[in-house]
Amino acid sequence: MIRAFTVSLAAALLAGCATLPANAPAAPIAPPAGFAGTVTAADPRAEEAGMAMLRAGGNATDAAVATMLALTVVEPQSSGIGGGGFLVRGTAAGTAESFDGREKAPAAAGPEWFSGPDGKLPAYRESVRSGLSVGVPGNVAMAARAHAKNGRLPWAKLFEPAIALARDGFRINPRLHDYLVRMPEHAGGSPVAKALFYDAAGAAHPVGHVVTNSALARTFTDIAARGPQAFYTGALAEEIATTTAAATPHDKAMTPADLADYEAQERAPVCGNYRAYRICAMGPPTSGGVAVLQILGMLERFDLSALGAENPVTWHLFLEAQRLAYADRELYLADSDFVSVPVAGLVDPSYLAQRSALIDPATTLAFAAPGKPAGAPIALADGDEPEERGTSHLAAVDAAGTMVSYTSTIEGPFGSGLMASGFYLNNELTDFSRSPEVEGRMVANRVESGKRPRSSMSPAVVWDPQGRPFLAVGAAGGSTIPVQTARSIIAAIDFGASAGEAVGMPFIMAFGDAILVEQGTWLETAIPAFEALGHSQITARAAPVKGGAILRSASGWQGARDPRIESDLILP
Repeated sequence: MIRAFTVSLAAALLAGCATLPANAPAAPIAPPAGFAGTVTAADPRAEEAGMAMLRAGGNATDAAVATMLALTVVEPQSSGIGGGGFLVRGTAAGTAESFDGREKAPAAAGPEWFSGPDGKLPAYRESVRSGLSVGVPGNVAMAARAHAKNGRLPWAKLFEPAIALARDGFRINPRLHDYLVRMPEHAGGSPVAKALFYDAAGAAHPVGHVVTNSALARTFTDIAARGPQAFYTGALAEEIATTTAAATPHDKAMTPADLADYEAQERAPVCGNYRAYRICAMGPPTSGGVAVLQILGMLERFDLSALGAENPVTWHLFLEAQRLAYADRELYLADSDFVSVPVAGLVDPSYLAQRSALIDPATTLAFAAPGKPAGAPIALADGDEPEERGTSHLAAVDAAGTMVSYTSTIEGPFGSGLMASGFYLNNELTDFSRSPEVEGRMVANRVESGKRPRSSMSPAVVWDPQGRPFLAVGAAGGSTIPVQTARSIIAAIDFGASAGEAVGMPFIMAFGDAILVEQGTWLETAIPAFEALGHSQITARAAPVKGGAILRSASGWQGARDPRIESDLILP
């Protein structure tokens, strides 16, 4: 299914610009003839915000930032300025760059960050719902850095749709309502949040209820006028640090200096080829880009197109490649500013050929062990990593063919549950391995001062064999993200799927030796075939996924969000 993108916004969304920072870009230009850009996101109101920027003469970077800001308002459970993200940009000329806005641990953090007074780890839930889980947010800094380098519209212009949505109100859709009903202690954990989303009796406001978030509107207005320094210094930084410290069960806590010291980074993307298509994705501190390229690289020797999209053998091969890639991911991937990550060795074609040789189309690998890529460190151990659930993916393509793929997150639904100035603060620090050692060896993804936790996010851009922009893709859903992204790329390249078909393809994933197949799809009926291939512990249930993609077709750019969430977005 290809969704038609409407391009109308109320005049209020476009009226009036706040005072611009001194380094604002040049005045907007008129949309070029034959304008054909588009945006996709997990909420159509956020898509409209991005489309408004394209229509105003902005480019894909402008549209992506405006979309992220709008998601802060209408999808507060999943992403926003209280969290972080990764952005990958690819141009029609074939150049690629990536920006790292991952949250950071406070300066006072160390390996024993999550340990209680007795030296033991408390329950995971206790860590999440405390200041211990809050990392210094990176989305605003990253958006500003990407915009300063590549944006076309004035910085303040990007905030107009989000300000209007927060100031004038937005209606609660079924998806947000479901989260509010299921997680009242988390979503309404602070008095301010409870007043926004619940009535006087403590019941979640119904679907269709208009939420007016004046505090967030003021926050956006200030950042629009004064730039990112309005977030990382002054009253707002004090509020974020104070709110976090008050919920931190020891003296070592976030301070205003941690926010003032935060810097988003421009990183080299990790790139590779799959069947003559070129793919660039985000490298460390996320594991996602490496995992996607590893999965695809190990599958390249198999003719998936000939096997077919509904052949159990196709997805058996996919499962085996996943298992091998995730074994490497657990051992080697972490923040490359702190740990030596052998990125080049992990995606080297000769190494992937060796790993692929372990895959047998007729049977299951008994144990998927990590490999030994060139440059691999020694004496590291893997560790536990919970899944990101409060995550959203968006993408934008402009008339010049520039692709932007952006994954934004606050980690879990409603993040830490703490709120500052109208937005939820993340719980990203629980993406660190809470135990710093395993069997006497240091864990690569342990907590350290100023370190960024490992992520699964995998925003990616793809060029076709002729070097033309082809696909901007990514997903939300914790450790499922690289699998979703690789599956969508395979669907588009090997099976000629549309954007909607690619992100909506039935989901299958290996969690160690356990296999999840999506309930109600042909994969569920194929469980006996997977068992015959040696897979066990197979469970059929709803897929915890939320992908998004923009794909170039013969008729132009197609945008699609995951069809699994469409019915939960419809308002009466």
